[in-house]
Amino acid sequence: MGNRVIPVTPFDQNCSLVWCDATKKAVVIDPGGDVAIIMAAIAQTGVTVEKIILTHGHLDHVGGSAALAAELNIPVWGPHPADQYWLDGLPRQSQMFGFPFTPALQPNQWLQEGEVIACGERQFEVIHCPGHTPGHVVLFDREAKQAWVGDVLFAGSVGRSDFPGGDHDTLVASIRDKLFPLGDDVSFIPGHGPDSTFGEERRSNPFVADRRFG
Repeated sequence: MGNRVIPVTPFDQNCSLVWCDATKKAVVIDPGGDVAIIMAAIAQTGVTVEKIILTHGHLDHVGGSAALAAELNIPVWGPHPADQYWLDGLPRQSQMFGFPFTPALQPNQWLQEGEVIACGERQFEVIHCPGHTPGHVVLFDREAKQAWVGDVLFAGSVGRSDFPGGDHDTLVASIRDKLFPLGDDVSFIPGHGPDSTFGEERRSNPFVADRRFG
């Protein structure tokens, strides 16, 4: 079961190329930009990308989606429909942050809590985790014990909640009530920075640590 993290955009956003070893079918999670770099990684890996999956609607996670989808002739899935206003606002986001102009994006399919996305023999469970944005989703491969959490949780930190639609208490509840119960041994790839495990964050993350741990 393969995974390659591809840092993109000036924000060093962790775009992920994820594939099934048996079938070489793949998905790209959060192609925020630098499409040529993502395309080169796909070519080097030799996989066939079937779809793009978005965790949430912020520009640094979705900015390259339309171009990559057109290049590969594949659909864009996600995030949850509560983030539609973020995708509608991509032109303004790109102007505010000095990115190349990015038109509004309409995904081919929205994602809902409890859906399962197949990628060859791999399966990704969709978990709705609002707080950073209202429509943020997390993707969980139960067999591999691996999750892609976007900007919900980081190694030693949590996502911002001061953007429109964000809420800190909701974010903390998403982490504690939806992610941590998946298991301490689950590793996760965040939207920025190094990976970690839910157990490590439950032990030591100052924002969400369980003081009763151990």
